[in-house]
Amino acid sequence: MSVLIAIPARYASSRYSGKPLATLTGATGETKSLIQRSWEAACQVKGADRIVVATDDARIRDAAAGFGAEVVMTSPDCANGTERCAEAAQALGGGFDIVVNLQGDAPLTPHWFVEDLVAGLRDDPDAEVATPVLRCDGRALNGFLEDRRNGRVGGTTAVFGARNHALYFSKEVIPYTPGTYADTDATPVYHHVGVYAYRPAALAAYSGFTPGPLEALEGLEQLRFLEQGRSILCVEVDARGRQFWELNNPEDVSRIETMMAEMKMP
Repeated sequence: MSVLIAIPARYASSRYSGKPLATLTGATGETKSLIQRSWEAACQVKGADRIVVATDDARIRDAAAGFGAEVVMTSPDCANGTERCAEAAQALGGGFDIVVNLQGDAPLTPHWFVEDLVAGLRDDPDAEVATPVLRCDGRALNGFLEDRRNGRVGGTTAVFGARNHALYFSKEVIPYTPGTYADTDATPVYHHVGVYAYRPAALAAYSGFTPGPLEALEGLEQLRFLEQGRSILCVEVDARGRQFWELNNPEDVSRIETMMAEMKMP
């Protein structure tokens, strides 16, 4: 199956303006921008036929071109990364069996997460979109809960049914868990990893859907599919000892740099 990976990146983030050009220092002391680290993560994915950065900002375009990425310029009117990926795929003329949205704020995304999504769509003909979920250990869950106590969005959680098709995604910690967990305990909470693999028809249809109230309340683009009755396959992935976090807030820079140091990522 031919695969396009698009990395949507915009400068004017409401929570963190200029986020794609924020720098992260690795374990060896090397500093690179968030967009470069996200592009390097995409380059590790086996089976990707083409990788592009999709942006509407000249600063991001110039930075990406500087480290060798292919760039597709998209409209500033794109409301989210899914719309930006749809526009980029159309600009490239289509022809791909799967389009992957590897969001530009997730540089710790392991390549096998994306590979597992592609395999999930291949094996489930009823699924129109696939996205990875990662079972939280106590350390991750406690981090989510601490963020919420302090008014921060630490990540998104997902709940899904018996066939692993999504029931809901939320920036709150769901499902409710009455117990407490040690750092290494397995928990019933799943962290939604912000990566998507779309069938082209579903991606093309997305921009024509009217955003619903749940998408507006949560600020989660994938809820537009659910509100339209479209199926999203949640693919449980194995971190294989890797830590994972998205860069949502300025405070996440130090958290991600600490994880990179612990994992000896350059």
